[in-house]
Amino acid sequence: MKYPRLLLVASALAVTAVACSQAPTENNAQAAKGSDAGIVLAAMDKSVTPGDDFYNYANGAWMKNTEIPADRSSIGGFYIADQLRERQTREMLDQILAANPPQGNDALIANYYRAYLDTEAIDRAGMAPAQADLAAIAGIQDKRALSAAIGRTLRADTDPLNATNFQTENLFGIFVTQGLSTPGETLPYLMQGGIGLPEREYYLSGDASMAAIRDQYRAYIATVLQNAGIPDAQAAAGRVMELETKIARAHATRADSEDFAKGATVWTRAELEQRAPGIDWAALLDAAGLAGAPKFQAYHATAIPGLSALVGSEPLQAWKDWLTFHTLNQQANVLPAPIRDAAFAFYGTALAGTPQQRPRDQLALNATSAALQDAVGRAYVERYFPAAAKTQVQAMVENIKTAFASRVEALDWMAPSTKEEALRKVRGIVVGVGYPDTWRDYASLQIAADNPYANQHAAGLYEYRHQIAKIGRPMDRNEWWMPPQLVNAVNLPVQNALNFPAAILQRPFFDPNADAAYNYGAIGAVIGHEISHSFDNNGALFDSTGRLRNWWTPADFERFQQAGRALAAQYDAYEALPGLNVNGTLTLGENISDVAGLAAAYDAYRASLNGQEAPVIDGLTGDQRFFLAFAQAWATKTRDESLRQRIATGSHAPGQFRALTLRNLDGWYQAFNVQQGQRLYLTPEQRVRIW
Repeated sequence: MKYPRLLLVASALAVTAVACSQAPTENNAQAAKGSDAGIVLAAMDKSVTPGDDFYNYANGAWMKNTEIPADRSSIGGFYIADQLRERQTREMLDQILAANPPQGNDALIANYYRAYLDTEAIDRAGMAPAQADLAAIAGIQDKRALSAAIGRTLRADTDPLNATNFQTENLFGIFVTQGLSTPGETLPYLMQGGIGLPEREYYLSGDASMAAIRDQYRAYIATVLQNAGIPDAQAAAGRVMELETKIARAHATRADSEDFAKGATVWTRAELEQRAPGIDWAALLDAAGLAGAPKFQAYHATAIPGLSALVGSEPLQAWKDWLTFHTLNQQANVLPAPIRDAAFAFYGTALAGTPQQRPRDQLALNATSAALQDAVGRAYVERYFPAAAKTQVQAMVENIKTAFASRVEALDWMAPSTKEEALRKVRGIVVGVGYPDTWRDYASLQIAADNPYANQHAAGLYEYRHQIAKIGRPMDRNEWWMPPQLVNAVNLPVQNALNFPAAILQRPFFDPNADAAYNYGAIGAVIGHEISHSFDNNGALFDSTGRLRNWWTPADFERFQQAGRALAAQYDAYEALPGLNVNGTLTLGENISDVAGLAAAYDAYRASLNGQEAPVIDGLTGDQRFFLAFAQAWATKTRDESLRQRIATGSHAPGQFRALTLRNLDGWYQAFNVQQGQRLYLTPEQRVRIW
């Protein structure tokens, strides 16, 4: 399920982190250790002039010598951290399996893993685990029963890896948090969904490559339905494809999804039924456990009526085919080999260019971690995240918050009223480091050792019920939206809060024994990035309470937008593939956060030196090590198919361009003696300064 960035403003860390781990070669393992300064000297190409191509100066040897593994769509600087995370989780799981626990969280973990791993049992079971679901769909006789069936599919998947896109396979996405204009009041958000391709333009674009993907998707739908025993699967696939195309036409565009003013509409239950006829809302909401919700955040207020109208107008059989396909597609990883393999062939290879699927034990490990996030997370941090590391990172967070506040105070163009609210906001950010203060109770969750289909369904339903139980309650600003065992970080604008999971607080981002330049350039830039998301083109629309409101003077906001337009133009010029440029407008929030976050981290690093100059290590000054640590963190290689998908659907620029953020910092020019005439040189007036 995908949600807008106002709700979960995830770094692009996850784009490479979870997708890139592999067993390290001896050379990679040695290189990952870095020098005494933390910098991986073997990754550099010192024949390159820093001012001409800083990315390859920092990463050129790595780019030449690194191959994307066959079971990956990309590989990057974050893969080392996720390698370690996966090895740690593997070790932890092996200990749990050896103990063979009879009950408790460890028993849930062991059962989920064993059931998921046993593909022979999955293949023997065939479609039997799905028969009850398929029979229920086949028995739908009218639009009321259809509405109830759609309601039973709704889930609150809060995976922040998907937080930058705007659709779910379920007809509606449900997200539960503070309303955009109702501070302290928790509401269910209704969001557009219903499609199995990454984004509406995959259905509507006239581009030949998109047309080819549509043909492959239709063939995949037919394969799934045929293996499920659906008569005339080809015709059914055609009906699903035609219906999803109509659903896509009803969707808001990505640009509209980023417009928070359009998402701030709150509808009462009566207004929902009045403004979005077609669905039997009473049947849907009752089946979804939302019958008692008095009002809804209609985030996609233009799309919801269109989707509802399609339920009322499209043939019942088309909807039954659609429900059948998506019920199976969402469970494809625990269905027999013909469906599992077809799902990977389409989503893994056709869409992302990945030629080979990961080994089943690694898939099982990560599926268990995703399904039982707090159970796995609690066991993980007990073994692998020392209290001293948490204390050290918390101190860095406070230093970078202080540096950001100092930068705000120094702005000479900002009116006192705007500056006052900005300072209140940055000083009030709630920061979670490592893991949450309280853990989820899984006592009511049943996980069997021999039914992965039922397990996956049960885990999703458990999470959904946990989320909707928050409706009407005061917002918990300390709530976590990422598990500790995830290599990522997140900003939560409506909570004015940040999460930094334990798994990212290790090499290559953080080393408690490393040089300060390394830590501030690596994890410090991540911390600064997430703080700055509260002040990017989207986050800046929220005040210190997390309420969507305009706290700017008109002149201040125009100055802020002017800087944003300049940064967007800078990124528009970056060509990812021949004829395919970065979209500077759609990546603007991430790019603002990179610029402002790196600047704050640099200021905090300089302040940590207490007026002294850092020693020269490995021939590199402290400032040089800071900027190299940042650029090496964004080392990235991506398959063309995956890169095209990212440009089309993602809000993050590819890593090689994010590394060039430093072109906007004066300190980089001084550190590497970058001069006019070199390719990356920007005049002082061209350097974008935001915050």
